[in-house]
Amino acid sequence: MATRSSRPRRRNQVLSRQQIVATALELLDTGGEGALTVRALTERLATGSGAIYYQVGTRDELLDAVTEEVVTGALTAGPDGGATTPGDEVRRVALALFDAITEHPWLATRLTLQLVRNPVGPVTVEIFERIGRQMGALGVPRGSWFDAASTLVHYILGAISQNARTDADTPGIEPEREEFFGAAATAWQELDPEEYPFMHAVVGQMSRHDDREQFLTGIAIVLDGLAGLSRPGGTAG
Repeated sequence: MATRSSRPRRRNQVLSRQQIVATALELLDTGGEGALTVRALTERLATGSGAIYYQVGTRDELLDAVTEEVVTGALTAGPDGGATTPGDEVRRVALALFDAITEHPWLATRLTLQLVRNPVGPVTVEIFERIGRQMGALGVPRGSWFDAASTLVHYILGAISQNARTDADTPGIEPEREEFFGAAATAWQELDPEEYPFMHAVVGQMSRHDDREQFLTGIAIVLDGLAGLSRPGGTAG
């Protein structure tokens, strides 16, 4: 009696968009953007490429979908503590994005691309709306709302991207944090103290700083600056 040759069994059920996005997220978290290929998806999901293109479109569209999924989830949940003031809400949104990119280092590049390429996309709109709606409550003159919100968003994303892994496509190649800052501290200490007095003054702070606390300090500095817009003599649009 003839027997069937063994071969990978294709899924009988129709794949959902959510299944594809979730699997893509797993691949991105494991190996960065380089790991997310149509071939890897079809093998992981035991399906054909047509089903993936039908549900999510191109690879770039899939990356956008995964970015939206992660960012929306982060902003909805956010850090615990509850926002009681406009400044608290800004910090909550900022920390939600900071923690999301810490967990998903590939997200830093994709988030920046979303803001640049698609200013009307859901990710861009959601971030700007959550930050921007606090401007009035912070006392920022209406004519300066866009500049003020943009300044905060640019700081948040810039600082987060700097703290993200330098090469999210190749996990594991970046130096350990302690080793990196240790080498930097040694190099700073070897600078001429008369020519670089500031570098020598802060070398100890640099080597032992906490990235999250430093990030929050930056948020506080920007918020203090925005508060100055509401005082007499502040610059308004």
